[in-house]
Amino acid sequence: MGVDNPTNKSGALGIVTTTLDAAVNWGRTRAMWPVLFGLACCAIEMMSTQASHYDISRFGMELMRASPRQSDLMIVAGRVSRKMAPVVRRLYDQMPAPKWVISMGDCASCGGVFNNYAILQGVDEIIPVDVYIAGCPPRPEQLIHGILTLHEKVQQETVTDWATWPFLRKPEAAE
Repeated sequence: MGVDNPTNKSGALGIVTTTLDAAVNWGRTRAMWPVLFGLACCAIEMMSTQASHYDISRFGMELMRASPRQSDLMIVAGRVSRKMAPVVRRLYDQMPAPKWVISMGDCASCGGVFNNYAILQGVDEIIPVDVYIAGCPPRPEQLIHGILTLHEKVQQETVTDWATWPFLRKPEAAE
């Protein structure tokens, strides 16, 4: 390349090559916009992760969108009651694809200390979860680690993974 060539005096740095998967995934990980969605005490830790001490804007997440139609990441922070479950599902369905979910805290992941009929024993009963974060409530450092874990997962995706989602597939012929 032009950087290694000492005879290159024109200032041209040469050609940089990459794959479509790497370029698309790089853009996705640097511009994830989480939906503003907190249900219990874990939401306080999520808000402190947004504040200046931890500052998740360095990951391109400075906007917590109030509209699910402008978001691609849902951080379920807190316990989900059976009454709230249809609302969580509706918000998830309104998010554009590709979309990801982080289950933050013990209550969102497995019901926590609320082992009763009114609380879901894990948000994965109603929506698919990509990353689980343990703790009651988890520290902001744990949420940042969960975000970085999600970034690693997104970096492994290929164009064919998201190009063949169910809503993009052509309907199969009826038999």
